Amino acid sequence: MNRAIEYLKENKNILIIAVLIVLLILAVVLINAGSGDSAADSVDTLKSEEEIKLTRIISELDGVGEAEVMITSDDGGIRGVVIVCEGADNIMVRSNILNVVSTALNIDKNNIAVYAMN
Repeated sequence: MNRAIEYLKENKNILIIAVLIVLLILAVVLINAGSGDSAADSVDTLKSEEEIKLTRIISELDGVGEAEVMITSDDGGIRGVVIVCEGADNIMVRSNILNVVSTALNIDKNNIAVYAMN
């Protein structure tokens, strides 16, 4: 042990380099740990403004709790909508959801699928 301390005293550059490497490794670990939260944020940025608005509207309907909405579209417009929400197992709630989405997006009800959330 004394031999190692003597060696480091004589070669301070090695000690400085070792400390810098440790600090670099810690910085990389901390940066990667912080980026885990941004994965959830990036999912939200992938949602369109229409999906976000529609999710809020559906969640406010009587009998509906939490809701998730996905809109599929192409150059010709909206092709379909998938809704997964609490309360969709009730026929009246499902009917209200179909009416709201059909009206809001001006699409046929046949292009809307509503499923109950666990």
